[in-house]
Amino acid sequence: MWRRAMVYLGLGDDAEYDEYGRDDVVEPERPPVRERPSHRPPASAYPDEPSGIGSVRPIGTSSGHDPREVADLGQTVAPAPAVAPVRPRPQVVRPMAVMPNAKPFVVMPTSFNQAQDVADRYKGSQPVIMNLQGADRDLSRRLIDFASGLCYGLGGQMERVANQVYLLTPTNVEVSPEERRRLHERGYDT
Repeated sequence: MWRRAMVYLGLGDDAEYDEYGRDDVVEPERPPVRERPSHRPPASAYPDEPSGIGSVRPIGTSSGHDPREVADLGQTVAPAPAVAPVRPRPQVVRPMAVMPNAKPFVVMPTSFNQAQDVADRYKGSQPVIMNLQGADRDLSRRLIDFASGLCYGLGGQMERVANQVYLLTPTNVEVSPEERRRLHERGYDT
């Protein structure tokens, strides 16, 4: 059985393959013989139905009729009204206001459940300082991954301000120089 599996997968020699000689005559396959219908196609179940032969003409041929007329409905199709070209209006790009006086929210997470607090504050356009100095290594790694994904997904930025301390800044929010000075006094170098 092992040998048959090897042969099936193409990994071994097939003994039957060697039995064929080069002089053996191989008969070509013949196409299947089809019977020709000797009877006429069945008559239509609806004898009053027109056969359709000769009643079809290509669109656009001249037949003496107005091409806007619909023969069966007796209605005419009105030509499309001329439309003036539409000019696109110039779009005005207005810069979004930057919030320079945003005070950062400081969090020292002890479990991953506090990541929701970080995200809620961040989505509310408030900068977040995430102090991971007291967190264990695995929690710290998970929170950094979460915070970097949060910042990337919402278009903000994440910067390291000290050892195991990160500042998450949302889009269009700027931490004022005064706040950066306060962070520096606390021991966070920005």
